[in-house]
Formats: sequence, C-alpha cells, structure tokens
Amino acid sequence: MSVITLIITLIIVGVVLWLINKYIPMDGKIKTILNIVVVILVILWLLSTFGVIGSLSNTHMGDMPVR
Repeated sequence: MSVITLIITLIIVGVVLWLINKYIPMDGKIKTILNIVVVILVILWLLSTFGVIGSLSNTHMGDMPVR
C-alpha cells in the first residue's frame, strides 16, 4: 500500500468520523465509545499494514466446536 493511499484513507476515516460526531445526534457516551472503537480499529489496521502485527485476517478469537 502506498503512502498516498494510506494518507487518503486516514483522511476519509477522519472526515467520516467528524461528520458523524457533528451531524448525527447521539448521547455523549455513545460518541465517546464510537470514537474509541474507531481509533482502536485504525491503530490495529495501521499496525497490520506496517507489519508490526500479523495479518488481521489470520486472527482467530477462539475455536468453535464442530458438531
């Protein structure tokens, strides 16, 4: 992924989050939770993009038993 694509993606995510915070009426607690979730997801995506953590598609939360 090129640096330009990375920057454009971060700008788009930031603008969308700003628009949601500005124009969609929500309780302050819900906005805070939404902002924290988006920031955590962006940080995980950046770490995965730069290879600091493994690919997120290979991450499993647990094994589901097969019946």
